[in-house]
Amino acid sequence: MDPEKYMRESLLEAQKAFQKGEVPVGAVVEHDGVIIGRGHNLTETAKDPTGHAEMIAIRQAAETLGGWRLSGCRLYVTTEPCSMCSGAIVLSRIEKLYIGTMDPKAGACGSLTNIPQDPRLNHFVEIETGILQEECAQLLKEFFRELRKRRKSKTEQ
Repeated sequence: MDPEKYMRESLLEAQKAFQKGEVPVGAVVEHDGVIIGRGHNLTETAKDPTGHAEMIAIRQAAETLGGWRLSGCRLYVTTEPCSMCSGAIVLSRIEKLYIGTMDPKAGACGSLTNIPQDPRLNHFVEIETGILQEECAQLLKEFFRELRKRRKSKTEQ
């Protein structure tokens, strides 16, 4: 198993989000070496607050496996999941979470809190961070740089 291989697939998903004007986060769910779910942020496009990359990938993986328990599955996500996604990761019984870059403002897998490893919950998720960290962080920086530029040019008009 090669975490970088699957994180590269997540980065491809994040690029799709970027091209749509969405915050560029991508995720894939892998089981036995096969990607069974993939997603990228669609909150703006779908006008859906649950349209996060992780939620979409988890839903697709559950559909592929025919059940909500994703035991034995691994989730690869370019940016640290928020509290909503972290909760879904625990509830779906994801075995291991691979994170590209951390999110100090909204991350719930070690930055602000650590939902997947909270001992009070009924499932513990193994976490590994820093997988292709530079590429994942760079994509976010580029997106927000462009967003600020667009907003500035709108206010100057």
